[in-house]
Amino acid sequence: MAMIRPSSDLRNRYGEISDFCNTHREPVYITKNGTGDLVVMSNEEYERLCGKYELYRMLDAGLNDVDAGRCVDAEDAFAKLERKFGFA
Repeated sequence: MAMIRPSSDLRNRYGEISDFCNTHREPVYITKNGTGDLVVMSNEEYERLCGKYELYRMLDAGLNDVDAGRCVDAEDAFAKLERKFGFA
């Protein structure tokens, strides 16, 4: 469940926010004057999220290559990898 905290809690209750983010792997939404301002999350969760977006970007690029005909048969691709790394 989303946690929403006022900006003053960043200064006054940083430890609680940090513990929550790291324990629950959930972001904390920070408000300023009652309006959404920031989102705070653990470094681990941020890295996971960035990795997910990078994977989506790579998959999209691969799908674009397939649509444009820039692809090879899977058997040929694996055979090339086996030759390159000495598994054949």
